[in-house]
Amino acid sequence: MMLRRTKSGIVNGLMIIYALITLYPLIWLFISSLKSNEEFYSRPFQLPTKWHWDSFSRAWKISDMGTSMLNSIIVTALSLVLTLAIGALAAYVLSRFQFRFKLLVMGLFLLGMLIPIHSTLVPLFIMMNQTHLLNTYGALILPYVAFELPIAIFIIQAYMNTFPKEIEEAAFIDGIGYWGIFLRMMLPLSTPALSTVAILAVLRFWNDFSFALVFISKPALKTLPLSLSMFATGYMTDYQLTMAALAMAVVPTIIVYLIFQRSIMQGMIAGAVKG
Repeated sequence: MMLRRTKSGIVNGLMIIYALITLYPLIWLFISSLKSNEEFYSRPFQLPTKWHWDSFSRAWKISDMGTSMLNSIIVTALSLVLTLAIGALAAYVLSRFQFRFKLLVMGLFLLGMLIPIHSTLVPLFIMMNQTHLLNTYGALILPYVAFELPIAIFIIQAYMNTFPKEIEEAAFIDGIGYWGIFLRMMLPLSTPALSTVAILAVLRFWNDFSFALVFISKPALKTLPLSLSMFATGYMTDYQLTMAALAMAVVPTIIVYLIFQRSIMQGMIAGAVKG
């Protein structure tokens, strides 16, 4: 009994140390946002002597973060809805139906995971220019969904493969069609996989800089990463305002993770047990 408690205490202590190491960059970010530029250079790892709470309001006004955050929310939300809807439908078809060239279709989706995203910037820019989609939400939403679908389909399909066929057969006997099975059974059962896809997609959409930089030039349509870049010039970087803006930008992603945390853990555990 004593040995078990000792082992448990050691494990808990190691986990606490690991958690502190993992959270330290985030803690350092919030502490640095309350320092002046002079203190950021002279005392980078110490608490500020004077807490500059006005850094947040200044960063918000100078970068017009309200507009850029609204744009990021719109783009992220629409991209996420399309990714989950199309990804779940495609995963359902690939998981529960047999048809010709199924392996080829699955191979094409997996191939999409291997394409370097940044290598497509030039052809996508030409395509967006020809279709007059530059400086629109669609210029970001369509590429986001296209590049996120392969991983979404892969995760959701792998999770749906664990469902027994008997539940579908029982549903057919009760007169429920394919759409009823998908909406009433497959989607609710796939909540952990959908949550995992959601958190991965939100982080990618929210933090994307390259697509927004290339496809968006109107200040009214700039997303959050673009507004954060205005604090750095070719001559200097205002770290006080940069850290304050980064601290505010990271809060929504933390909230999203906390909302989906339980479902994400369920999806990871289920996938680990099945594997």
